[in-house]
Amino acid sequence: MLKLTISHDSKIQSEYEIAANTTTLGRNKDNDICIDNLSVSGHHAHILMIGVDCFIEDLNSSNGTYVNGNLIKKYALKSGDEIKIGKYQLNFMNDSIPTTPAVPEGEFEKTMIIRPDSVGMPEKAGNSNIDKQMGEIAAKLASEHSSAKAPVKLNKASLQLLSGANSGKTLPLTKILTTLGKPGVQVAAITRRPTGYYILHVEGGANSGHPTINGDPVGSKASPLNNNDIIEVAGIKMEFNVS
Repeated sequence: MLKLTISHDSKIQSEYEIAANTTTLGRNKDNDICIDNLSVSGHHAHILMIGVDCFIEDLNSSNGTYVNGNLIKKYALKSGDEIKIGKYQLNFMNDSIPTTPAVPEGEFEKTMIIRPDSVGMPEKAGNSNIDKQMGEIAAKLASEHSSAKAPVKLNKASLQLLSGANSGKTLPLTKILTTLGKPGVQVAAITRRPTGYYILHVEGGANSGHPTINGDPVGSKASPLNNNDIIEVAGIKMEFNVS
């Protein structure tokens, strides 16, 4: 269960269960959660949910939205996060995952990057720049999924490794957002959207260039993936397959 507890002056005012794809917060009565105080904007923020994953996005409020003391625009929520809206404190809890400590000021949730160039395809933590970009991408994906007119069932997808230490192995794409590559050299993200699968460039070293699809460079804007496309990321070739 996903819950939001609202407090003022250290006293709990109310508690809400988050079940809808989109939950709006603000002073106006048409919000799903109405906080009637002048420190709160009419439509202050909204919470977007995909499965058990939640994201909060500020809606250009006057006083801003803070998570764990940091001013945010979009943020992937974790159980135990403290949100501040105007004079009110909101505590987010997700019973389906363990409570995590608050993120220190200036830091973002660590992005784990799959290394297709290393035996066993281990995961390596990204840097702060990658963490920030991936947080923004994740929030955008949540917004796209919540605004889709109807749930879209996409076929299962995977990557067949064609070169490197893991040649011949298969990497299933089970997440909405999969990050892969070699930090400091080249990193790409594959996203699952309501309209299909896409790939975009996240990071590259000074001389590493961009990932490619069938030999064509991938930019920072998402490029659609089609069955049997050949992707190259950080020098490793992979075939994108859907079934």
